[in-house]
Amino acid sequence: MASTASGSLALSLAFVVISMGFFLKGAAETITVEGQNLATDNVSVVEGEMATISCRVKNNDDSVIQLLNPNRQTIYFRDVRPLKDSRFQLVNFSDNELRVSLSNVSLSDEGRYVCQLYTDPPQEAYADITVLVPPGSPIIESREDVVSEGNETELTCTASGSKPAASIRWMKGDEEMTGETTVEETYDRMFTVISRVRFLVSKEDDGMPVDCVVEHPAANDLLAQRNLEVLYKPEVKILVTYPQGLTREGDNLDLTCVLGGKPHPRRINWLRVEEDLPPHAVVTGSDLFIENLNKSFNGTYRCVASNTVGEAYDDYVLYVYDSRAGEGTPPKLDHAVIGGVVAVVMFAILCALIVLGRYFARHKGTYFTHEAKGADDAADADTAIINAEGGHNNTDEKKEYYI
Repeated sequence: MASTASGSLALSLAFVVISMGFFLKGAAETITVEGQNLATDNVSVVEGEMATISCRVKNNDDSVIQLLNPNRQTIYFRDVRPLKDSRFQLVNFSDNELRVSLSNVSLSDEGRYVCQLYTDPPQEAYADITVLVPPGSPIIESREDVVSEGNETELTCTASGSKPAASIRWMKGDEEMTGETTVEETYDRMFTVISRVRFLVSKEDDGMPVDCVVEHPAANDLLAQRNLEVLYKPEVKILVTYPQGLTREGDNLDLTCVLGGKPHPRRINWLRVEEDLPPHAVVTGSDLFIENLNKSFNGTYRCVASNTVGEAYDDYVLYVYDSRAGEGTPPKLDHAVIGGVVAVVMFAILCALIVLGRYFARHKGTYFTHEAKGADDAADADTAIINAEGGHNNTDEKKEYYI
C-alpha cells in the first residue's frame, strides 16, 4: 500500500513538473493556431448519454497531446488522467490521437473543450460539447370539451423542459393547421414551448383527431392527440313504409321519420303544413299512420325535430289517387311497330306526290285550237285535214284590237 501511494505521488509530481515547464515556456507568448496540424470535432449529445472527444494530430513529431475541460483543467495528459472524474475514460491513445469518452453527460458538462499540442508555438483546437435535452411528453388542452357546429374552438399544446426549444406542428386529420407559438426560457437554461390553434368546427369534425406534433433533435416526434366532440343540429329524412307505389283512396299510409344529430333529437313533431292533421291520424314517436285515405287528406306532411343545437325538418307531399288509378293501363306499344307504320305512311305519301307530279306534267300543254276544233266535224279524213289546216273559206275572221 505504501509503495502504491508513493508511486502515485511520484507520478503526480512528475506531471506537475512537466506541466509547469510547458506553461512557463509558453507564458511569454501564447499563439493559438487552429487546424494546422491539430483537429477535433464539435459534439452534440443527449443528456444522460455518452460523448466522445477526439484530438487528432497529423505528422506528429512526438509532441505531447492533452485535453482540457471548459475551465482549463487537464482531463488527460497523454494517457494519464489527473482529473478525478471517473466519467472520463481513455478510449485511444497514440502519437496521432487522444480519444476520450464522457459518460452520463449533464448540462454542467456543456462548453468548449480544448485539445492542446505542445509544439513551438503551442497549438489548440476546440471541441464544443452541446447537451441536448428532450422535452417531456406534450400536453394538449382544449378551451371546452364540447363545441357546437359553427363555433370556434381553441386547443393548447405545451412542450416543457427541453434544450434547445422544441417546435410544434398541428394536424387535424390530414390537414395541417397554423398555430401561435411562444417560447419561454427557464432559470436553468431550459425552454418551454406553448402553441395555440383556433378554428371553426362543423359536424364533419365530430370525432376528428387533432394532433400536436413536437419535433426536437434529441427525440423522435412526440405526439399528443385530442378527438373533437362536436354537437350539431338534427338531420331529418321521411321514409314511406307503406304503400310502395301510388297512394290510392282507401289505402293506409305509414311514414317514418329517420333522425340524426348530436345530441340525438328528443322532440319530434308531425304536422300538416297550413292544415290540421286528419282526425284519425296516429302519431307514435317518429311514425305517422293514416288509414283509409281519401283526397281530402292531400297536402304536405312535415316531420320536425329539435335538439339543444337547433331544429330541422323534412316534408312529404301526399296526393291520393282514385282507387283504380294505375290499373288497366294500355300495354306499351312496340317502338319497332310504330316505326314501321310511320315508314309505310311516309312511303304512301311519297308515291302519291310522284303520281300527281307526273299527271300535271303530261297535261300541262294540252289544249284545243280553233283549227283543231274544225277537224272534229269533218265527214272524212281529207276534209278533216283541210279543215284543220284552215282550208274553210266561209268562216268569218275575228279580229281583236288592242288600244
